[in-house]
This record gives sequence, structure tokens and C-alpha cells, in this order.
Amino acid sequence: MGATRFANDDPAKRAAGYAAVDRYVRDGICVGLGTGTTAYWAIERVGERVARGERIAAVATSSETESLCRELSIPLIEPLAQPMTVAIDGADEVAPDWSLIKGGGGALFREKLIALLAERYIIVVTGEKLVPALGAFPLPVEIVPFAEPYVRREIEVRCKVPAKRRACGNEPFVTDNGNWILDCRFGTIADPPQLDEQLRAIHGVVSTGLFYGVVDEVIAAGADGDVRFVSRP
Repeated sequence: MGATRFANDDPAKRAAGYAAVDRYVRDGICVGLGTGTTAYWAIERVGERVARGERIAAVATSSETESLCRELSIPLIEPLAQPMTVAIDGADEVAPDWSLIKGGGGALFREKLIALLAERYIIVVTGEKLVPALGAFPLPVEIVPFAEPYVRREIEVRCKVPAKRRACGNEPFVTDNGNWILDCRFGTIADPPQLDEQLRAIHGVVSTGLFYGVVDEVIAAGADGDVRFVSRP
């Protein structure tokens, strides 16, 4: 944990993650905890609260987050074991209408489930993640490995050649669900719901990193650690 913290000691990410927990997490609730370098700080803040004796349970969006929770003695529960009052996660891009690209950490399927389950879904980012339109960051698409040739062919009709994410050398990145990820460049994404629907209609696509209609608050922090709550569109 210490080495991870040192490598990720970004004042803006820390400020955003802490602000979300301080604003929304209360003793006795269940919180969904995301994956990534900004969500990391929310997890740490929840760990501090648990260490002080607060009864906070968590649903983790990845095995990485599960490991961090165990290190910090944050109790883990299964989805729907109790109502999820709030979920806190990061994003790779946030558009003005609060549509998102997520999945840079490879946990998009579980992250989307948590977004759907949470009573309030809070996104924490650094300022550069706020963009005029989605699409500069490649869109992660989680796929069934056996279907990769077919899915790739169908996606190539809609975008430039998708890149298969690699974990090490030539080995494919494998998600916690045993699937692969294609990182796809569509250019500017003018209609995220439409593209998401088109992609999910391809047999073999499990989920996409397009999130829309689920965000309740966006918390952004600058390099100086100054936090702002982004206005609702």
C-alpha cells in the first residue's frame, strides 16, 4: 500500500477522492468503491473512517480494489447484500452532459454494475479529464475472447482498427471476468447512447466504457488541490 501511495501521490487526485468521501459517506452505509488512481484516494479515506470505528461496508469494482480494502480492513460485501447509498469512482473522460468514458483500468463491467446499483453515483477526476466531447481517450470494449475475430470485424466497420489491450509482452489483458478488452478509436463521440447500443448489439461484446445517465455529482480538483463541484448539465 505504501509503495502504491508514493507512486500515486497526486494532490489533485487525493483532494478529489477525499472530498467525495467527506461529502457523501456516513457511518453505517454501504459504499461502492471504484478502480484507478483517483478512486484509490477515496478508498484510503474510507479506510481512515473505518479505522476510527465507523461501520462502513464496501462493494469493490475489481480485484485490485478488493485487495486495497482488505489491507485497510474495510469490510467487503456482495452486490445487493444491502442498499448501496453511494458509489465513488473515477473516469477517463467527462463530457459536459456528464456522459463518461471509463475502463482505462479494465474494470468497466463491474464499474457499470455499481453505477446502476448505487443510489448516488459520484465521479472524481482531475481537471484535465473534463472534455468538450468524448473520444480522445480510446473507448474500452470488453469482449468474450472466443468471439474476438468476429467482434473486431464488426467494430472495424464503425471505427479505425481497434487495438487489443496487452498486459505483458504479447499476452492479452484479461479482465476480472475472464474477458479481453479492445481499445477503440471512434474519434469524437457525438451520441454516446447510440454508439453504446450499436456496440452492445454485436454478439460477443460484454460491455462498453460509455456511461451516461447515471452520474449524480462530478467532483474535479486542480493541480493545487482546489476542489470544485461541477454544475449539473
